[in-house]
Amino acid sequence: MTNGLPRLTIVGLPEAAVKESQVRVRSALLNSQFEFPLQRVTINLAPADLPKEGGRFDLAIALGILAASQQIPTDGLSQYEFIGELALNGDLRTVRGVLPMALEARNAKRQVVVPYENATEAAMVSGVSVLPIKNLLDICAHLQDTTLITPHCTEHPSEPATTHIGDLSDVRGQHHAKRALEVAAAGGHNLLMLGPPGTGKTMLASRLSGILPPMKESDALETATIASIAVGGFDASIWNIRPFRAPHHTASGVALVGGGSHPRPGEISLAHNGILFLDELPEFDKRVLEVLREPLESGHIIISRAAQQAEFPANFQLIAAMNPCPCGYLGDPSNRCQCSPPQIRRYRAKISGPLLDRIDLHIEVPNQPRSELRQDIVRESSADVRARVIAAREIQLKRCGKANNLLGNREIEQFCGLNENDERLLDTAIEQLGLSARAWYRILKVARTIADLSDTENLQTSHLTEAITYRRLERSKI
Repeated sequence: MTNGLPRLTIVGLPEAAVKESQVRVRSALLNSQFEFPLQRVTINLAPADLPKEGGRFDLAIALGILAASQQIPTDGLSQYEFIGELALNGDLRTVRGVLPMALEARNAKRQVVVPYENATEAAMVSGVSVLPIKNLLDICAHLQDTTLITPHCTEHPSEPATTHIGDLSDVRGQHHAKRALEVAAAGGHNLLMLGPPGTGKTMLASRLSGILPPMKESDALETATIASIAVGGFDASIWNIRPFRAPHHTASGVALVGGGSHPRPGEISLAHNGILFLDELPEFDKRVLEVLREPLESGHIIISRAAQQAEFPANFQLIAAMNPCPCGYLGDPSNRCQCSPPQIRRYRAKISGPLLDRIDLHIEVPNQPRSELRQDIVRESSADVRARVIAAREIQLKRCGKANNLLGNREIEQFCGLNENDERLLDTAIEQLGLSARAWYRILKVARTIADLSDTENLQTSHLTEAITYRRLERSKI
């Protein structure tokens, strides 16, 4: 604050929303019975070369002005981080991105002051003191030791609520598909389902969340942090629940991988530690599908722009579904399919060989006989399957600290050894199906998962043959 004509200036690459904070801050101070200094006020948002956006700076700017004008004590201000957007009457509004801010506040050993509605989100970070406030007067009274604010406490649920997830017992028949879903869940493998409309592909995909193993707290925090900075924000009610993202087939490449002038996470990052479900896979633009190739291998995405570069995690499990032809009824006994061979080839050619190569399991989901659908038998529930999946995943974590889909080449050689007869069997399958070296390694990973489900230390012929059956729908047939 300096002498001169009354004026408020904000420097440090502020965007429009940040520049407009001077109006919000001035009105909030006056309506809260504080004085707005009749001096030249300069707000410096450091570092100067980093663009600033959003209304989250309002509270810090207002308190900075009050401290500089000696309307509140300055002692102890360095113990806090202030986050929040001010309304014109001095109330605090919710903001996005509170969770990563709370993480940094914990690392800096500071308390974090947030809007009341953001308190539960910030308290998801263990070891940080969260002070929820409803208006500017609350925090000023706290800083003046007049009325102290009680830190917000949140108890993390031991088990995530899965009542909104359908049960696997709802699916009638499709035993082969259910088995493939169990293998995919146990090893974190990608899965492609091929079949006519109405056979249960989408229903099966939606049940995968209910059989996946629970997330570690660190993984849940990563997933929640990404959601916190996204457009939709973080919902505390879905804490520790694996995300299930199902973008429409009209989604663009930027919508999938993220981007923008100031990079934001896309669908693959919002599905981090969870599931990305692409229904009607060939209906996606081919260039859009190709952007998935690198993240499927690396587990992260780097978005580069002229002014900055951002890296987001993208360790997701891809579940895709498609019809056998444009109309979906190829091979139907009623001969409803009118698609010509060139139409079918163009339809299937939208899925490139390199992308298909990165999907571990390819299965057919055929129409079920009416007798199978009418059978009133007791079917296995998601809880029963999940128990086996958790046991298999624990074996993998004890063995090498990761799920089987993340095994490197050396780890595959160490933990997926074959005897001489099985090596010949795999070589014959690779040659007859025309598979690549990548597919060779992925078959071994799937076989390792099948062995873990049966709690077998060494790979057996039955494990290998089952893994090979999940690669029958290769480029020649899809």
